[in-house]
Amino acid sequence: METKMIWANLVSHDLQRTIKFYTDLGFKQNGKETEELVSFVFGESNFVINFFVPVRLEYALRGKLLKTAGENEIIFSLSAKTREEVDLWHEKVKAIGGTIFAEPENFEAGYTFGFTDPDGHKFNFLYWPGM
Repeated sequence: METKMIWANLVSHDLQRTIKFYTDLGFKQNGKETEELVSFVFGESNFVINFFVPVRLEYALRGKLLKTAGENEIIFSLSAKTREEVDLWHEKVKAIGGTIFAEPENFEAGYTFGFTDPDGHKFNFLYWPGM
């Protein structure tokens, strides 16, 4: 058996704020938002992240959500083409009010920084030679 596709489902406590944040970063919506979710595509492969209102995501999980302010389970890595592009993303995230949790730094052969979206979901932009 083979899976056709993979995507992620995260919580949004304010869909309009989520839309503004990811649109301001330059990502495209994947279809039209509803009262329960908004969806964005990331990268050349159009990886989809759906952002659901809490009650809808808890129903799908059949459980409670983590408190992203103090608990973490995942970090999404977004690749950059150059070190300079990582710095440009860093400035853009700061300009739109994103929270930087790790300033730009060399990491092994690469270069990275980390940020959280308005709901506390963690991302990092990473330049890695050859990737």
